[in-house]
Amino acid sequence: MNLPNKISMIRILIIPVMVVVYYVVPTVAPVGWNFYPYWLIVPLLFVIASLTDFLDGYLARKLNLVTTFGKFIDPLADKLLVMTALMILTTEGIVPMWITIVILSREFIVTGIRLVAAPTGKVIAASKLGKYKTASTMVALIILLLHPYGEWYYNVGIVILYIGLALTVVSGIDYFIKNKSIITESI
Repeated sequence: MNLPNKISMIRILIIPVMVVVYYVVPTVAPVGWNFYPYWLIVPLLFVIASLTDFLDGYLARKLNLVTTFGKFIDPLADKLLVMTALMILTTEGIVPMWITIVILSREFIVTGIRLVAAPTGKVIAASKLGKYKTASTMVALIILLLHPYGEWYYNVGIVILYIGLALTVVSGIDYFIKNKSIITESI
């Protein structure tokens, strides 16, 4: 397994740690505290995992280490990471369930189209819209994970998440239109 693929695997391994930490760390600060350092663990893990997303892709291209496994595991790791953060924030009542459903539905649809395209040998690269969607969603999730530190984090994070949501819908429609032939050929 090459270095970029190992980095993708590290991203996947961070996800259960995030979940365990979320359930283990107390959600209420000690009396008299308005800063509770343990609340930083989940956002910090999410930031580290998000950075590995950019690092593995950069290294794969720069070192010419792009593999079929990497093309599979990298987007899967991204989806699992985003899904985990969304579920944590939905459980907390920070992100409405319908937003989580729309974002995850788009991800499953895109993955389905990629799976249909795979046997034909056609590799469907992420579009710029998709990359903007991923970046805005990840930034929003990082900020929203910091919500215990104040209302500002919620207000800014939710605005950025709505931008990411709009890009999710638009990029999903664009993805479907551009790859309609793959879908119709498989019917």
